Amino acid sequence: MSVRPLIAAWVVVLAAAALAGCATEAVGPPRVDVFADAAFKPPATPLDTADPLRLSPAMQRFAETEMAQQIRAKGVRDGLIDALYTKGRLQLDYDSELTRTAAEAFDARRGNCLSLVMMTAAFARHLNLPYRFNSVHLEENWTRNNGIFFVAGHVNISLGRPISAAARVAVYGDPEMLTIDFLPPQQLGRHRSRVVDESTILAMFQNNRAAEALLRGQLDEAYWWARAAVITDSRWLAAYNTLAVLYRRKALHREAEQALRLVLASEPLNVQALSNLVLVLSDLGRRDEAQTYANQLAQMQPVPPYKFFDEGVAAMKAGEFAAARSLFRKEVARAAYVPEFHFWLGLAHYGLGDVNGARGELAKALEHSATAQDRHLYGAKLAWLNEQRDQGSQRRRELLLPRAGS
Repeated sequence: MSVRPLIAAWVVVLAAAALAGCATEAVGPPRVDVFADAAFKPPATPLDTADPLRLSPAMQRFAETEMAQQIRAKGVRDGLIDALYTKGRLQLDYDSELTRTAAEAFDARRGNCLSLVMMTAAFARHLNLPYRFNSVHLEENWTRNNGIFFVAGHVNISLGRPISAAARVAVYGDPEMLTIDFLPPQQLGRHRSRVVDESTILAMFQNNRAAEALLRGQLDEAYWWARAAVITDSRWLAAYNTLAVLYRRKALHREAEQALRLVLASEPLNVQALSNLVLVLSDLGRRDEAQTYANQLAQMQPVPPYKFFDEGVAAMKAGEFAAARSLFRKEVARAAYVPEFHFWLGLAHYGLGDVNGARGELAKALEHSATAQDRHLYGAKLAWLNEQRDQGSQRRRELLLPRAGS
């Protein structure tokens, strides 16, 4: 009996309501003990699990100088936004490669949506400006790195009007919240969002750190970050899925199954948990159970992520460029946000002699790049193609020019 093939495990990352000055409501520990501390060594360096929203001295100085100038001219909320996100001042860039704390994002002048949201919240908290975190429901956004699938979520932040320090009563309702997002409006459209607690944002941050350590092969460090995420917000199920992936890497299959069963008890149709459970049950030799879940998964997800891409790469290696182009187009049609798909589609165009098509896809790969490394890679490839085009145009002009003595 053959189990539906799955290439790798899934990890959920967020490359992402509290009011300034209010304590975050405590979240209870997980209902079931899902930890396996004895199987993992302490990290080489202690994890910095202190408040990732805390202001650094550099942020404090910025708040007291440039931000203060903008606040005097435009008010607290508009002054904060202008000081942080108007080009020519702080000049922040979006970069999904790492999940930084608020202070790290400020120092690097870049960050993913979660890091930039936390940095904004840090300044809002410092200024006693009401804020709330929102989890945005976008279409499933998945990528693959080192054989691991990552499902990315999205968060943004809403800022209210400042609360008077002299106020002695609680004020309820929506104080005209203004939402800041770090994606282009055309990517957001009319997507729904829901308010999430600060504890959930902190768990997202810790889970991202776990995923990034996993990519580096640092399983022990990854475990302690994932463990921290579960403790910080036991309601946020993605961290249990991350624990299961780590347990499977350590051959702790029973522990992995337990973590996944907890997820599926709350979300029976969770694709990531089902995918990982198929793998774990197969490892345990329970192939009939694995097949049952694989069949359920096949109904929910008839075409697994990267299926057309992998077939396209195989076609490229066989020199079948037309077939590869068709397969890459299918993958782009359902996941145009993945720059790797556009890059390989460009290679297929180039293999077929369509240089303009190749250039167009490389431009799209550059447009969708979310890390500085990808932008450098695809920018260099596009520059090389443009150079070839310019040299070709010059050669064509030389052929058309009249020669002396002709």
